[in-house]
Amino acid sequence: MRNRVVITGVGCVTPLGTTVPELWENLLAGKSSVRNTTLFDASKFPTNIASEVRDWSIAAVGEDPAVWEKRGRHTRFAIGAAKQAMEDSGAAGTVEPTRMGVYLGAGEGQQDFAAFSAMMTAAIKQGDFNLTSFVQEGLKLLDPVEELEQEPNMPAAYVAAQFDAQGPNFNCLTACAASSQAIGEATEIIRRGEADVMISGGAHSMIHPFGVTGFNLLTALSERNDEPHRASRPFDRNRDGFVLGEGAAMLVLEEYEHAKARGAQIYGELIGYGATADAFRITDTHPEGRGATSCIKMALKDAGLGTGDIDYVNAHGTSTTVNDKVETLSLKQALGEDDARATPVSSTKSMMGHLIAAAGATELIISLMAIKDNKLPATINYETPDPNCDLDYIPNEARDQKCNVVLSNSFGFGGQNITLIARGV
Repeated sequence: MRNRVVITGVGCVTPLGTTVPELWENLLAGKSSVRNTTLFDASKFPTNIASEVRDWSIAAVGEDPAVWEKRGRHTRFAIGAAKQAMEDSGAAGTVEPTRMGVYLGAGEGQQDFAAFSAMMTAAIKQGDFNLTSFVQEGLKLLDPVEELEQEPNMPAAYVAAQFDAQGPNFNCLTACAASSQAIGEATEIIRRGEADVMISGGAHSMIHPFGVTGFNLLTALSERNDEPHRASRPFDRNRDGFVLGEGAAMLVLEEYEHAKARGAQIYGELIGYGATADAFRITDTHPEGRGATSCIKMALKDAGLGTGDIDYVNAHGTSTTVNDKVETLSLKQALGEDDARATPVSSTKSMMGHLIAAAGATELIISLMAIKDNKLPATINYETPDPNCDLDYIPNEARDQKCNVVLSNSFGFGGQNITLIARGV
């Protein structure tokens, strides 16, 4: 018999809010955090808009900025979100250190690349960009110590040290599915009895020249530069790509009896986890949605639920032509046409862009808030229906509706598929 796993703490540092209450308030108000890019000069890039974390310092969670200034941007975000989550949970000091672990889905970070960015921008402006010379010159500008801080595993190490979490410690980087996969795997660790508490979530910042260049080459980013707040439009017929975001989100996962014994607040229970691969092309979703469909079905089976038991779906919903079409198809194949059409679906990426490795954890927190308040966030910028996307996407305005079971999808480049299901307790 496996252990039950509940969520007792949440925290976030996102472009739309640097605390969970602020994020939730802005989501329900239908606000957008997409603006012109300021972290580097993106004026000559095909995409010069992004969803950045602005006006936030790690001092907001009681840390000395001077101590953290040489750490990666993703690490600072991770510490900010983790400290919020642990304070929210009240779990500190209630668990043996070797019974508390960390499982993150964190990507590479971002430090001050001002000189590096200036060199790249100048080369692009002059039309003489040469990859070999660029790399050679770039190596002279980068600090090797600071570069170490950009590694994806660094946030997990710092979070563990911050809370004396001496138990299992992992980081996975499966693109846009990373933090959802981390939460799923952390849940399995507690289910197996290998830990009582796991700090889990994700952190990422790709708003830098390499990140934007890569996604522009893939033609994945929106180029609606003249209307930043309207650029992310999941499921709308006129969508043209996603908006790059950044940030971190953390959850405290806890074995149910452990949480109950200390009288902890409980946001919900993780009851379903599905993980599959498309086994198709690296940058293309399988056109029939076979991986996503089987992932949703796997999570439903793990949760012991039927296709009509889901009250709300927080979709991956990136605002790319292919993703939104295939996710719609996958929901209909997994839930059946009738139940899929009867289930409200929304993409909160419409308001905050795509936080890449941190997206799934952020969206699970949003789903838990939907359970808590019986309110469903909208898909904003939904103006023109797409015949290939024909579900109830909660267009433009949040909805008051009873919600006790939520399903959250995360699909990543490389064909990674993760589905999480949570239920109110």
